[in-house]
Amino acid sequence: MPVISDDLRLFKQFTLIMRFEMTINLTHFLNQPLTIGTRQIQTRLSLAPMARLGNVAFRELVSSFGGYGLLFTEMCSSKTVAQGNGPKWTGFRWRKAELSELVCQLFGNDPGMMAVAARRVEHEGFFGVDINFGCSVHALCKQNCGAALLKQPALAAEIVSSVRRSVACPVFVKFRTGWQDDPQIAVDLARRFEDAGADALSFHPRVAPDRRTRLPKWEYIGNVKASVDIPVFGNGNVFDAGDCSKMIETTGCDAVMVGRLAVAKPWIFSSLSGDYQPEPETCADCALKLLKQLPEYYDVTTALRRFKEFMSYFAANFRFGHSLYLQIRRQDTLNAVEETIVRFFNTQPEMMASKPNISLFR
Repeated sequence: MPVISDDLRLFKQFTLIMRFEMTINLTHFLNQPLTIGTRQIQTRLSLAPMARLGNVAFRELVSSFGGYGLLFTEMCSSKTVAQGNGPKWTGFRWRKAELSELVCQLFGNDPGMMAVAARRVEHEGFFGVDINFGCSVHALCKQNCGAALLKQPALAAEIVSSVRRSVACPVFVKFRTGWQDDPQIAVDLARRFEDAGADALSFHPRVAPDRRTRLPKWEYIGNVKASVDIPVFGNGNVFDAGDCSKMIETTGCDAVMVGRLAVAKPWIFSSLSGDYQPEPETCADCALKLLKQLPEYYDVTTALRRFKEFMSYFAANFRFGHSLYLQIRRQDTLNAVEETIVRFFNTQPEMMASKPNISLFR
């Protein structure tokens, strides 16, 4: 028995050492500067563009922790941006303090309109422009936007080329594998986008119709990375430091985009690229801070709706988070939501050991 006990102790020590070394290596890699077009970022982590979730109030919360290289807006209609319309119903909102590290994601199917919108984005002072060929939501695809354009590679490349000619700032392209599960399709698209003038690619290795029913095929990221000379951001199912390390090691990607995990853990960039560890009160502070920030940018109804969507991910940090989320969903005022949050955290809820409860993710 003592021998087995000693072996177990040594094994645990070895595991801790390996995790420590992995964290050091990951941190070192993530903190190497990366050149994108004519500009440079200092950290190889970015907040992925997410409709509604990646709103300006949430980005303000993320920025309070730091640790990222870039932030991406919600997707913005190129027509709305080009015509100079107000941002009330769009994602075209920002804080001046974030512009130097903020990329605006545009969707549309008209090369000329996309170019005009991109010029406005550059004029406002954004770090760069991101072209959305990744969203596969039916409402967008039926307009022949987002991932639908992957069915028309020539038009997609023309859009990239038109945007490239219209701005000097970095141009990103976010795209999926395509509409068939074939890595060669993704490789061909990546080469087209590079030839059209893209400065960086953000690749989510799922077929367009797949709304996360299957695991992303990270090996496809490696195929895309090997086929182009511009930086490639890997994206899809990074839920902790181990996932981040594995994606980098197995694909050779230049940087990593984090989406849903960042909603659950707004401090994750600082944890992955540094040594930040949240205190017990960090979660309560995050929830309450966002609840206060949202009404500064949106009407009360929209603020409440955005917060409830945020909580479907944030509640995944706790063993009984589903109960918290259901309680939040039932509330119809911001004050009632605040009281619910305070009551929940007064019980000192138990957090998940490592990864959040992904079953709560939408």
